[in-house]
Parts: sequence; structure tokens; C-alpha cells
Amino acid sequence: MSIRCLIVDDSARFANDARELLEEEGINVLALAADGEEALRVARDVRPDLALVDIDLGGESGLDVARRLCDGEDGGLAGAVILVSTHTEEQFSELIAASPAVGFIAKSELSADAIATLLRRGLDAALKNHPPGEVRFAPLRGHDATAWRRVREGVWQISLAPFE
Repeated sequence: MSIRCLIVDDSARFANDARELLEEEGINVLALAADGEEALRVARDVRPDLALVDIDLGGESGLDVARRLCDGEDGGLAGAVILVSTHTEEQFSELIAASPAVGFIAKSELSADAIATLLRRGLDAALKNHPPGEVRFAPLRGHDATAWRRVREGVWQISLAPFE
């Protein structure tokens, strides 16, 4: 099964181009949303594995939308969020790091491979915090619970390798 994706961008042209590109590369784009309210409404209905959210949604902050999709009162509506922008990552690095997003992709670099790389990097970082043999049990919340449910259901596939 492919990743089920929601694209949140106020530029209809970019959203449609991104949908076409990602679908050609095997990602199932469920819907497009032009603003935060539409994104939340659609995400409640379709529960995407991934939401690609533009940092600048016109008069609205994509960072706020990402928070609401991941861990606000509406939390857990998307398995993961990746922020996108025409601007460089450096311009928003502190805000991206403080957000619940797994990372950032410049719009010009968007591809299924770039998405897979970020999702793997996020999972590797989470697993690196737990040395081999150490077992921890803690309740998963929000997008963490959704992401692990997708792995368990076979929607997402991961490969694990020892850390060096």
C-alpha cells in the first residue's frame, strides 16, 4: 500500500502539480486543502498517513495547522506532517525544529523519495533514543500512535538496522 497523503497549500497550482507528481511516484493523494480549517475537516474524514503543509498559507501559519493536525485539540489527525515552502529551510529552521513536523522539504525538491527519506530519518531518530536491549513502555499519542498503527497494519513498511 502507498502512503495516503493530504496536501495543504493555498496555491491551487502548486497543490495540483504536487498531486500529479506524487501520484506518478506512487503516493496516494487523498485530497487538497487550501487553508487550515479545510485541512482539519478533510483530515478528520480521511485520516491521512501524511500531511504536506505549506508554512505560509496566505494569512495563516502552516506551523499552527501542523500543530493542530498533530497534537492540538484535534490531534492525531495525520500520521505525520512535513512542512513545505518556496523559502529555504534555513529561514525557518528554529520554527521547524520546534514544530511537531518530522521535517521540511523545499517545494522545488518535493518527491516521493524526499518524503520517504524524511520519514525514515524521523523513525531512525526516534529509535536511536532506545539502545538495543532497552525496553520501554509508554503510551503513544497523536501522530506517534497513528504512525505506529500504520506500520503495524502494513500500510508503511520500515527496515531496521543496528546503529553504528
